[in-house]
Amino acid sequence: MNLNALSSVSASVLFGVTTGPDLLRLLAVPVFAWAAYRDLRTRRVPNWTWYPLVAVGVVALVWDLLTLADLTGIQRRLFAIQAIVSLGFVAPLGYVFWRIGGFGGADAKAIITLAVLFPVYPTYYALGGAYPVYDAPLGVFSFTILSNTVLVGLLYPVALAVRNLPEGRFTPAMFVGHPVSLHDVPTAYGRLLETSTGFTRGGLDIDALRMYLRWRGISFSALRADPQRYRGTVPVEPNDPGDGSLGGEAIADDGPVESVTDDSWGAEAFLAEHSAYGTTSDELREGLSTLAESDRESIWITPGIPFIVPMLAGLVVALTFGDVMFAALSAFGF
Repeated sequence: MNLNALSSVSASVLFGVTTGPDLLRLLAVPVFAWAAYRDLRTRRVPNWTWYPLVAVGVVALVWDLLTLADLTGIQRRLFAIQAIVSLGFVAPLGYVFWRIGGFGGADAKAIITLAVLFPVYPTYYALGGAYPVYDAPLGVFSFTILSNTVLVGLLYPVALAVRNLPEGRFTPAMFVGHPVSLHDVPTAYGRLLETSTGFTRGGLDIDALRMYLRWRGISFSALRADPQRYRGTVPVEPNDPGDGSLGGEAIADDGPVESVTDDSWGAEAFLAEHSAYGTTSDELREGLSTLAESDRESIWITPGIPFIVPMLAGLVVALTFGDVMFAALSAFGF
């Protein structure tokens, strides 16, 4: 049930398109488009991206509350239920998945933002019709966006497989990753899918690799040119490793003064001060050994899903078509 569609007679429809609150909510589309671009290109979305949208969501929600007097008792109760589910379930869901490592911080903030912005279904009038077309029974629009996002995300393994098929890469890894030139690894995003002994799903995070190189003050080429030097030493004056993003300060090829240690690759010394996205010392050592001492030309990585990209698609589909999962289940008689 679409509450705004039911209340459109009493609510003021601006420009013959939608209500004021729902017009404000459309600001989410360009902001999420920009965030998706950033997520795709850099895997980094600034925290300040979400604050204006949260403010817009609060203003829109208060605006909606001011119109509740014009609704029936049933409609007011339905609005309350939808808002409670969105703010009390969907928003915390983003935080929980971030805490257990299922999402990045930007992904969690994006979900929380959607929960504040879209607690109920909006209604937009265009081309002689009302959109979105298909509403889910409960009518919590933020949940519809998330379900659409999950469905879009399921296409990602298919896209990777299609990318690998023309090259004859027939392996289970073809659904989760692709090979990159070994020399290009430091400029890639994702996680290694290979170790010295074969494929793995727990390979080194490439962001952690960049952090390690900056911590030591060396380039990837220097690491590969003399791996034995760096395997048995730690930097005397380590650098700030940053957050593992591309760019940052230039790294000298000769590196800083080193001190001999029995801490292989200086992994424990590095991770004692920097979490590096949950990387363990064994993961770091194995990844460095694989990358520094391999004579192969390429290595498999899993790029991961820049989650805000499918979230943008889920938002646009939700605003136009509606709830894809509910429509599909309805089509099959469920």
